[in-house]
Parts: sequence; structure tokens; C-alpha cells
Amino acid sequence: MNYFKVVSEIVCSEIRNLIEEGKLVSDLNLGQVGVETTKDPVHGDLASNAAMVLAKPAKKSPKELGEIIVDRLLKRSEFEFVSLAGPGFINLKMVPKFWTRLLPRVLESGLKYGDCDLGRGKTVNVEYVSANPTGPMHIGHARGAVIGDALGNLLSKAGYDVSREYYINDAGVQIDVLARSVHLRYRQALGEKIDKIPDGLYPGEYLKQTAKDLVERDGNKWCKLKEEIWLPELRNFAIESMMSLIRDDLTALGVVHDVFTSESTLVFNGSNSEVVNELKSLDLVYIGTLKPPKGKILEDWEKRPQLLFRSTKFGDDVDRPLQKADGDWTYFASDIAYHLNKFERGFNSMINVWGADHKGYVKRMKAAVKAITRDKGTLNVQLCNLVNLLEDGRPAKMSKRAGSFVTLREVVDEVGKDAVRFIMLTRNSDAPLDFDLRKVLEQSKDNPLFYVQYAHARVCSVIRNARVSFPSLLLDDSSLAKADMNGLSDPGELKMIRELASWPEVVERAAMSKEPHKIAFYLSDLAASFHAFWNRGNSEESLRFIVLDNPQQTIERVALARAVGIVIGSGLAVIGIEPLEEMR
Repeated sequence: MNYFKVVSEIVCSEIRNLIEEGKLVSDLNLGQVGVETTKDPVHGDLASNAAMVLAKPAKKSPKELGEIIVDRLLKRSEFEFVSLAGPGFINLKMVPKFWTRLLPRVLESGLKYGDCDLGRGKTVNVEYVSANPTGPMHIGHARGAVIGDALGNLLSKAGYDVSREYYINDAGVQIDVLARSVHLRYRQALGEKIDKIPDGLYPGEYLKQTAKDLVERDGNKWCKLKEEIWLPELRNFAIESMMSLIRDDLTALGVVHDVFTSESTLVFNGSNSEVVNELKSLDLVYIGTLKPPKGKILEDWEKRPQLLFRSTKFGDDVDRPLQKADGDWTYFASDIAYHLNKFERGFNSMINVWGADHKGYVKRMKAAVKAITRDKGTLNVQLCNLVNLLEDGRPAKMSKRAGSFVTLREVVDEVGKDAVRFIMLTRNSDAPLDFDLRKVLEQSKDNPLFYVQYAHARVCSVIRNARVSFPSLLLDDSSLAKADMNGLSDPGELKMIRELASWPEVVERAAMSKEPHKIAFYLSDLAASFHAFWNRGNSEESLRFIVLDNPQQTIERVALARAVGIVIGSGLAVIGIEPLEEMR
């Protein structure tokens, strides 16, 4: 149950009553009415915008309309007080019983609490990672991997049928470079002395294992042959080797994809030609010339006819080329074909998680998707900014194995997948992120994962200790859900319950905005409220979760603690983390 919607419906029902009584005009659009949490709890639990959004059509000032609605709401038993504030917001404070009746719902629903039907009957394709298969994943890839995976979990919780996809960029010149790099290491593995890796080839040590695997399979078969003979075979071998490496890295991070799609397969099957022919049939392709890019010295600019897509017709800044000077397709043409392929597989809704360096590519791809699907498909792009890897506040050293970057696997092995996953969601995806290898292992409130996990572990300890102190009490979820909760009235208790009540709304809003980091933010706030109440119990015995001379109060607080644990577990599941029952 979404309590924001419950309270919004109470407000709307009273406005409908006012309309039926002739006190308000009939043509009011109540779909605009909503409630949200107040910024300052002194003003109440929730605030409604009803007077603000309905004043003009009601032909009244926000203050005048607000006073009418407030007078009506004051008669409802759900509110402790109702007041009009500022420009017309209606502040609402619910009676404690309104909140405490939530706990049985949480206990009965378990981890399904917060599920919603926002995406019922809808399918969505989430493409993420899609790192070039030229080496192991680095820490920058981790952010997109975690955001994409958590977004898939979030959308599933919101009712969508989610397909998680990895696009293998295996058709570009970088794969030829990879194959040549493997061939060099292959010759080295066969005993040839290599003093220096030539410029333009990949220098990473990881290719030594690939070369050894090739020697084990084929011996010296490819050593003396011309490049045009060994290049195709080594391309395929290198891609398979690198994708195996990448899959292992993703598994270590707990990231799973349902589908792996190969760019080279699409190109080989003629998808690029087919998509261009489709665009031609829609009169969206023409031969033209482009102006030089901004900042380009005109003397260096070669003006030449190109096959262009009319992307400006769909909101892009300029039309975009589909073919290179040598006749090969551009990456853009391949990407259009790929997104048409997704659409033809039944995905009207597509989400891509890209690095921030792709920001300039977003407009053209949205334009292309709109064009090629004839406005039936949508593309949403989530951009991930840089990750600054630190160690005690200083830049972390580069990896010897990778040659020029720190691998994802090194970081996961150092701090664990859960730390990587949670920390990657502690900032909005479009903001830079500092990841300090030492700080993410601290057992303090400054470490957000520890703080949340510690709250869940404390919940588990409350239940264990309550069973020892009151062996005759039934403390399973079903029994706790039947308990009388009306004794929960302390401000700290009610604050936690209000936060639990907001969980379904948090899930729905995060899913609508495609922002899984909001789940991590919410969990940090809920954990802080739980720890704050726990700490008060250290100095005030009556506020402890287990009150030895009061079994009923103990049951109520155990129920509250268990509800907090359920919601923390539900939120961590979205992030892809297993909650801990004990901290070691």
C-alpha cells in the first residue's frame, strides 16, 4: 500500500464532497492533487498541493480554497491537525494509529512490501556495461554495471518485465588491434623476444594468458602466416577470450545479463543495409555535406558528400553520417540497426546506461530510435560520470596487469562486491564519484554500507535477544502482525514508521525517474533513524527494544524492528546486496 496515495485520496474524496455540495465548481482536475513529505516535521507529516493546483480553475485564491479544504479535513479522524501554510500548501499531521496500522502490512508482505504495478504489462530492455571486448573491465565500468543492474532490479520491483542486455562491440578496428596484440604475445609465448610493445597495440599483461591459451590450442600454427590469414581467426579467439574475462568480472560483481548481442553478427547479417533502406523509404536519408565541427581549422576540413540521416528532423543539432569515406558503415549506422533489432524483438521501451563521454551521442540516438520505430519506440539514456579511485585520499596506483588502469576485479577482490555496489549508488549517476579503497572498509557511520548493514544486524540481534528474554512469546512475522501496535507513540518510533510508509512511494518514484541511487539514499536515512532510536535506548531504559518488565511493549518494538529489517532487506535486494544478520 502506498500511503502517499492513501492520503491523497482522502484529500480528493473530501474535495469531491465539496463539489457535490455545490461549494466548489465541478470541473476540477483532481489528477493533479498529490501529497509529499514535509521538509520540516514541525509542520506535520505530509503536505498537499491541492489548494495550489486547483485555485485557478476553482476561481479562488489558494488561501481561500485552502481554508475551505482545511475546514473539511479537520473533521476526519485520520488527522491530528491540519493547517494552511505559506502560498497555499496544506500541512497534515496524521494520528499515530494511522501510521502504526502499517506495520502488520509490512510484516505480512515481507520483501514484497514496496512492490508496485507501475510497469504491469510493460516490457523494458536495459542495456548496460557493453564494454569493448579488448580487455578486463576497469573500475569505471563498475559504475555503469551496478547502475544498470540495480535499475533492472528496481524496474522489476515496480512491475516491469525486464530484459538485461550486453552489446558486444566486436565489429570495429579496435578488434583488429586486439587480434594483432594477441598475435604479438602469441609469438612471445612461443619464445620470440619482444623488447617493447609497439605503439598502437594493447600492452596489458592480461593478453599473455590469452596467448598461452592460443599456443595450447594451436601450437605454432599462426606464427609464420601472413596477417590476412591469421587475423580473422585471432579476432574470434581474442573476442571469446575477452568476453570470458568480462563475464568473470561481472560475476564477481554479482551482475547478470539475460542477452548478449554481437555487433559483428548484425553487420554480417546485413542489418546496416536493411536499416538504411528502411530510412530511405521514409525519406530520412540523403547525400549531403556537413559543416566543419566547431573549433575545426577550416584548412584541415575536407568537404565531401556523405550519406546523411535527417536527425535534425527529430530534435538533433545536425544531420549525421551513416557511411565513412571508404564506404564502411559508421558506428552510428550500426547502432541504429541494433536498436531496430531491439524494437523488433518486442522492446518499445529501451534504456541504455552509458559513460558520460557519450553525452554528445544521446540526441542522435534518440532521434534515430524515434525515426526507425516510427515514433513507437522510446530510448532513455542514463549517463554515468567518472569514478575517482583513491587510497587514503590519494589516487590509487595503476594496475600492472592491465597496463594503464585499475581493473574492476582488483577492486572487488580488495573490498568485496557489496561495497562496490553500494558505494557506486551513493551519488547521482551524472555526478563524479570518489571511491576510496580504505574508507569503504571502515566500520563507522561514515561508511554508508556498514551503517545500513549494521542496522539490519541490530534488528536480527533484537529478535534473537527477545526470544531469549521472552521464550514463551511468538515472535515470527505472522504472530507479530497480529499484535496491538497502538503503544508505539514515541516521536522516534513514529519517525521510523513514517519512513517505512514512504518505501512504496520511493520505489515508484525511483523507477519512474530511472534513479536507483534513490534507494541507497533512502536506506541510509532509514538506518540513521533506527540507530538514533537505538542510541536513545542506551541512556533511557524505557526506550529499549526489549523491556524486560513489559512484554507487550517488547512485542511492539520487536515488530517495529522487524519491519525495519524487512524494508532494509528489500532495498538491499534492489541494489543487489545480501543483508547481514551479524557483523564480524
